[in-house]
Amino acid sequence: MTEQTLKARIKDEMKAAMRAKAKQRLTTIRSIQAEVKRIEVDERIDVDDARLLAVLDKMCKQRRDSIQQFTDGDRIDLAEIEQAEMLIIQEFLPAQLSEDEIKILITDAIASTGAAGMQDMGKVMGVLKPKLQGRADMGAVSKLIKASF
Repeated sequence: MTEQTLKARIKDEMKAAMRAKAKQRLTTIRSIQAEVKRIEVDERIDVDDARLLAVLDKMCKQRRDSIQQFTDGDRIDLAEIEQAEMLIIQEFLPAQLSEDEIKILITDAIASTGAAGMQDMGKVMGVLKPKLQGRADMGAVSKLIKASF
């Protein structure tokens, strides 16, 4: 049996959420599907798993930023809603890498690109981004790269 695509898995999860009458989950999954549909219509493409991971990663980052702003603004109720949405979105992302695993990948990327300093950070990020997409916060990865030089 072939492995199910991420897009099909999201569609199946939406159906399950409808049957279970899980309102919050259904709303979040529908927002994922709406974003995918927007990209497909705007760019006239069929979103593949790699692009869908990038979309989910971006949605998680947006939620993290919102949580920070709501927490700073003392709106814990709204921060909790964003947190719940982020947890649902993360279910569709691959398992997150540990900091040690990321550091190993950074060391390998620096060695393979021959990066000598901060001016080569773009090369290192170019090698790492496809490997880490959806598996690590790229902002944190950037900080770890800077610390490596």
